[in-house]
Amino acid sequence: MRTHLTPLILAIAALGATAAQAQAPDASMIQLGSDIPAKWKKPEAGYDFVRREAMIPMRDGVKLHTVIMVPNQARGLPMLLERTPYDADNFVKKDQLTLRDTVGAAGREWVDDGYILVYQDIRGKYGSEGKYVMTRPPIGPLNPTKTDDTTDAWDTIDWLIKNVPESNQRVGMIGSSYDGWTVTMALLGPHPALKAAAPESPMIDGWMGDDWFHYGAFRQVNMDYFSGQTSKTGKGEKTPRAGGDDYQAFLDVGTAGNWAKQNGFDQLGFWNRLSAHPAYDAFWQGQALDRAVAAKPSSVPTMWLQGLWDQEDIYGAITAWEALKAKGKAGNNHLVLGPWYHSQVNRSAERLGPLKWKGDTAADFRRDVLIPFFNTHLKDRKPAEPTPPVLVYNGSENRWDKFSDWPGATSLTPIYLQADAGLSFQAATPGEDSYVSDPAKPVPFLAPPISFSERDRWTSWLLQDQRPLTTRTDVLSYKSPVLTSAVTVQGSPFADIYAKTSGSDGDFVVKLIDVYPASVAEQPEMGGYELPVSMDIFRGRYRQSFEHPTAIPAGVVQQYKFRLPPVNWVFKPGHRIMVQIQSSLFPLYDRNPQTFVPNIFFAKPEDFQKATISVQRGAAGASAVLLPVVPASTAVK
Repeated sequence: MRTHLTPLILAIAALGATAAQAQAPDASMIQLGSDIPAKWKKPEAGYDFVRREAMIPMRDGVKLHTVIMVPNQARGLPMLLERTPYDADNFVKKDQLTLRDTVGAAGREWVDDGYILVYQDIRGKYGSEGKYVMTRPPIGPLNPTKTDDTTDAWDTIDWLIKNVPESNQRVGMIGSSYDGWTVTMALLGPHPALKAAAPESPMIDGWMGDDWFHYGAFRQVNMDYFSGQTSKTGKGEKTPRAGGDDYQAFLDVGTAGNWAKQNGFDQLGFWNRLSAHPAYDAFWQGQALDRAVAAKPSSVPTMWLQGLWDQEDIYGAITAWEALKAKGKAGNNHLVLGPWYHSQVNRSAERLGPLKWKGDTAADFRRDVLIPFFNTHLKDRKPAEPTPPVLVYNGSENRWDKFSDWPGATSLTPIYLQADAGLSFQAATPGEDSYVSDPAKPVPFLAPPISFSERDRWTSWLLQDQRPLTTRTDVLSYKSPVLTSAVTVQGSPFADIYAKTSGSDGDFVVKLIDVYPASVAEQPEMGGYELPVSMDIFRGRYRQSFEHPTAIPAGVVQQYKFRLPPVNWVFKPGHRIMVQIQSSLFPLYDRNPQTFVPNIFFAKPEDFQKATISVQRGAAGASAVLLPVVPASTAVK
């Protein structure tokens, strides 16, 4: 038996040895390191562009993260620079083979026309070094350092023209909102290579009428922006809500100061500075860029853009343009007022709220006006038509109007409040109309429930039908007879309200409204629609001085006169003109306690009191809205 088993045993042993040898790891397999290479170079075959990233040094040694998108075979192309706090990496998609697919909708026309696109994180945000300061003021009393966004733009452009060999060493700057602010800052001391600029909806004066306040009334909608922008170097988080209704949430908390305290805003430097300066003092005056550009006007060809229904920055572009015009610099500064919400110039714009346009007004404008303007100065390519000094959309007649100057009206025509809720160009008989303003029941700017995060409602709130408010007893509505002839307005209306109050402070909201006929065959949903054409809010304590607020004497008639946003509109036959007056626009704007306190941010619950507001008519108290009426359009044919 042993003789027969021995070969089998030997065979099994041999097989075991072979298996062991097969299972033994190669020496290279047991030298484990990282599966991630020290430097990964992605193959670029198939891409029609090259993406470069650079940390561009500023004069103080801080380096700013910059993304440069260069088309393949580029030679002698201009550069388009956008400086942003919103993450330069976010402006260009990754893992796309074509530059057109990489950029957003507004960038594709620039790609097609042949531009090198440059996006840069401003200092202290996302990939850039340094300390972030919200809308860092120009070098001076409010900024004792030797750098600001003027010097940072200069240093960036200087580096680009020396380090991007595919360029023609000419740079244009563009950007909307905060990015429009960075464009404006660059114009305060422009690099010689900066040949054209377009601040779009720029934040120019945060107290008078852009993001933070309107004539002293605080825009609470920006509380989320403060935490989102300044709580982290990257993107911060929104303030959490207990429910889905911002109207109730802000009403329950009482004041913006209470909201800030409950949500840790005492850690945020910008909130602390803003809340310590509720009036238009040196803090705000020193960073108002309309004043700054007028003091240092540049010769850079500039196109100032703004939406006629811009829900965020409806003040800055036209105000900066007017300041430059007053300095004799209208020749190189152009004004464009489009039929857009905030930054819609960079999106599709076939409609706005209930209004429908002829085609995509934003894309058409970018292709036919904006890019040819840049090409004139960056490519020496003359446009088919010279860029008009002023271009304003006429929403009522659905067309662009060109002007040699703005406003079209040379004087203002009062339309007076009348008895029995009437409105007329004729003087009114003396009288008054009263309402009770109750801070516990503020007038909403949209029908509750309200969520600031609802984009569609937020972008169109300035065009919302005002009919739901006409039944409120704390809203006065004055309506003209049915018009038998057109009333054309071109310019900025003024509210001129005479009123007395039983309180010692108070706000005034004034709206100019186009009331449509009961039946509109072409668009039935517009039948009876009350369309706001222009509106704004004014905090009563600033009626005598924006810098030095004073209590309103109870029971004494006071004048409240303030400018409303610009219009280019025709009130057509069959329509009516309406003016509405109220004392709150909540929760977009904080509530006025209607008791004079040093700082409304920190008003106490007992400060909030009902007040009877009596609006005057006729004689010495001839309340009116002053309209920039023209006998016919002054547009250039």
